[in-house]
Amino acid sequence: MRDAGTTVRSLLVRPDFRRLFATRLLSQFGDGVFQAALAGTVLFNPQRAADPLDVAVGFAVLLLPWSLIGPFAGVWLDRWSRRSVLLRANLVRAGLVAAVAAVVLGGVDGVPFYAAGLVVVSVNRFVLAALSAGLPHTTDALVPANALSTTSGSIAAVAGGGAALLLLQLTGSSDAGYAAIALAAAVPYLAAAAVVSGFTRGHLGPDAVDRAGAPPVRTVAAGMVAGARHAWARPAAAASLAAIGLHRICFGLLTLMTLLLHRGPLEDASGLFPGGLAGLGQLVAAIAAGSLLAAVLTPAAVRRFGRVRWTVGLLLVGAVAQPLLGAPFQPPTVIAGGFVLGLVGQGVKICVDATLQETVDDDFRGRVFSVYDTLFNVAFVAAVLAAALVLPPSGRSVPVLLAVGAGYLLAVAAYLGIRRRPVLPVPA
Repeated sequence: MRDAGTTVRSLLVRPDFRRLFATRLLSQFGDGVFQAALAGTVLFNPQRAADPLDVAVGFAVLLLPWSLIGPFAGVWLDRWSRRSVLLRANLVRAGLVAAVAAVVLGGVDGVPFYAAGLVVVSVNRFVLAALSAGLPHTTDALVPANALSTTSGSIAAVAGGGAALLLLQLTGSSDAGYAAIALAAAVPYLAAAAVVSGFTRGHLGPDAVDRAGAPPVRTVAAGMVAGARHAWARPAAAASLAAIGLHRICFGLLTLMTLLLHRGPLEDASGLFPGGLAGLGQLVAAIAAGSLLAAVLTPAAVRRFGRVRWTVGLLLVGAVAQPLLGAPFQPPTVIAGGFVLGLVGQGVKICVDATLQETVDDDFRGRVFSVYDTLFNVAFVAAVLAAALVLPPSGRSVPVLLAVGAGYLLAVAAYLGIRRRPVLPVPA
């Protein structure tokens, strides 16, 4: 603990790191407020009654377009001043959430509502990419800096969701109430813009700016195909992508189930484990706590057991724990299931990230990680859409829980099976 504390203190000594760190915290706090407003509007607003398919379509509209434009983000961030990107993006977000608040207040439903949310979410992802790209310009200790920044950012997002719940007590759960919460997200976005404005224009890079313009769509698409082929030629990388893809399918099935449970059978729960939006916030906090524990345990576990055994062990925990904890459909076990979900998901992701970084050639690493990001989102959305077709409005479904358990077992089989495959010739 002393070494960790010393590392954190040494990071915070640099004013530029503190400034970028504060920008991240404010930005992700605003994200938490805004996302809580969106979730409340769709799921817990008595003036709207979104069915499971509506919710699934919402996820698709919010996530799939980013999967298509995401590969271009790195290209743009290598051509524009990242300080300018962060400044202008936060100012733009403040204006956009005001537009979304107007849409919510007007009672607009369907694709127009989700499209308005999509614009904000897309800018949010662009901001996170810019924060990561600019980090090496504020510290040389990248591993602890990334751990501190991403973990603290996730906590800030949960805190933003908690702040939204407190505001809900004042505004009420109507269109006007959720519009007010969405508008409140503009405050931390404006604060983030004010903080990042303290950097000089070139401080966060890029150092060598190529202003020739972004490559054409076909070039990016060809790069994605080349990245996929490169990863498939390496059994360890291909196995890792298969494992994380199947985990995201399980995650998507459980996500829609728990959303429907908190809106339906668990909505009137009270006491230590409430229902409704408060219960959903508690679930998000449990997932975050599981993720934090995974970040603490995984390095030591990998040193002791090896990356393959630790990954397989986590997937087996998911296969057993999710059906057992989910089947009672009670708030305490749902919260416990969320904690395990965060532990398994983050632990597997840490191992997958490290495997790809080690086994993929540097010249292909960006393209492979673009494939990874696209797989991450598409698998999740596909699972949510499938769940919308089979889940009842209450969210109670033992067969879906059994399917989740089977999905984790399939992930184990695919992970081990692909790793045993001989190395393929490297595509040109």
